[in-house]
Amino acid sequence: MRLRALRGAITCQENTKAEIDGQTQRLVAEMIERNGLVHEDLVSVIFTATDDLTAEFPAAGARAIGLGDVPLICARELAIEHGMKSVIRVLLHCYTDRNPSELHHVYLEGARALRDDLPA
Repeated sequence: MRLRALRGAITCQENTKAEIDGQTQRLVAEMIERNGLVHEDLVSVIFTATDDLTAEFPAAGARAIGLGDVPLICARELAIEHGMKSVIRVLLHCYTDRNPSELHHVYLEGARALRDDLPA
């Protein structure tokens, strides 16, 4: 097993606790499922959110789906003039036997435009 990192992002339609929780949960669950991970494979998760998402910490949504014992941290995304708004980004560290070419980075909703080189 090797330590690997998975990237992901998703956009939110509104700045509410329910939306941030729901979109975070959807993204993290999809990252875990697409990569065939189990809870014990998870090492840590870093979340960033754009400046317009202030209603909740993305990590709160992850804790609500059972990741409370995984180290989680939130940070602010850089406020770049031409950057996409209302985005939650994730860097998930995990142990896996998969080679980097076999890993699936997950970009959902409007965030798919951030990595149009990846399959949907």
